[in-house]
Amino acid sequence: MSLVAFHTLGCKVNHYETEAIWQLFKENGYERTEFESTADVYVINTCTVTNTGDKKSRQVIRRAIRKNPDAVICVTGCYAQTSPAEIMAIPGVDIVVGTQDRKKMLEYIEQYKQERTPINGVGNIMKTRVYEELDVPSFTDRTRASLKIQEGCNNFCTFCIIPWARGLMRSRDPEEVIKQAQQLVNAGYKEIVLTGIHTGGYGEDMKDYNLAALLRDLETKVIGLKRIRISSIEASQITDEIIEVLDQSTKVVRHLHVPLQSGSNTVLKRMRRKYTMEFFAERLTKLRQALPGLALTSDVIVGFPGETEEEFMETYNFVKEHKFSELHVFPYSKRTGTPAARMEDQIDEEVKNERVHRLISLSDQLAKEYASHYEGEVLEVIPEELDKDDPTSGLYIGYTDNYLKVKFDATEDMIGKIVKVKITKAGYPYNEGQFVKVAEDLTIQSEEARTTA
Repeated sequence: MSLVAFHTLGCKVNHYETEAIWQLFKENGYERTEFESTADVYVINTCTVTNTGDKKSRQVIRRAIRKNPDAVICVTGCYAQTSPAEIMAIPGVDIVVGTQDRKKMLEYIEQYKQERTPINGVGNIMKTRVYEELDVPSFTDRTRASLKIQEGCNNFCTFCIIPWARGLMRSRDPEEVIKQAQQLVNAGYKEIVLTGIHTGGYGEDMKDYNLAALLRDLETKVIGLKRIRISSIEASQITDEIIEVLDQSTKVVRHLHVPLQSGSNTVLKRMRRKYTMEFFAERLTKLRQALPGLALTSDVIVGFPGETEEEFMETYNFVKEHKFSELHVFPYSKRTGTPAARMEDQIDEEVKNERVHRLISLSDQLAKEYASHYEGEVLEVIPEELDKDDPTSGLYIGYTDNYLKVKFDATEDMIGKIVKVKITKAGYPYNEGQFVKVAEDLTIQSEEARTTA
């Protein structure tokens, strides 16, 4: 029995793809083991979103080589796609596959075992026009299932390397999406998170189909699905049709992650983002009408080249005014190979850090404020795991539909189910809650009552 170990760096899409690659190994008779133990094959799924991503990826690769010098070392993912030669130059790396052709990995391993010469399987991603089908019927350690619906991005923002790592926008066949969603629900998942590199762009490369149509189909065709969450959507992709779907839907949750990056039009222009603050604000107003109580989370880059104190304050005030419920704040970091890295007026690290702290404390304040509206209310929560900080407490952690993280008394058999929880004490990052009842048993009972009546 051959053992395979995985290490994933980077985003949710990478984690999804590691699960998909594991399915391929499983079908070929492999067993999975921890990355820290001795394996016959190590698969490192790399990230290249920042220079640090590259560095961390190299460290993990070397760690695997040290662990078992005789193992087959396979490197895949974004860093493998953009810099295959750099990775091939690390002594001990045997196979490099980019962000395409992951299905060939097992062939390459067999080939390597026979020929003992390193294999570079990275092709030109910019020529790829077809979505690579990778099936994930279930996840090793999650209660929320991710479902990848698209790949690539056509935006070419000045700070971002990702189009070069992932190629151009390509959407997954809707029938495949529906089929896999049903598989996940059949495997016991109540919530599905639609994910991708540029998720909201789904369907832009199709003729008569788009994200709104996909959401409608998921809602009507997938039997037993309770919650649909969109992992991220750009303001420019929130069409009136999408808003209408959100308004009518009973399954799309009241939480959207809409990347802002900056609240200043002049900075957005330098970033080559495709919206103005006026447009962004107008979309938010419409979204909140469609989804009352909407939790709005976002990404912000602070200290982009040339950012003045005035421009930073425009971002700060925009976030404050529109009451985002949580921010992911990143200090701008130069990504070699992007236009922004060559811009003049790079901002001093100290200034960047000071701005980051100001924005993070605003985010904490807004998060507490948002949560406080739900104190005393009963919300539906899906318990995900035991509280790792205090495993003996018997407290479990889960998310409400509007993305509040709640700690409450539960039992292991509730994991992955929808339960009703009263928010007893609002807070951030955690809210305290009290278990009320299992929501699903009630819906089953009421359905039975209707059919017998």
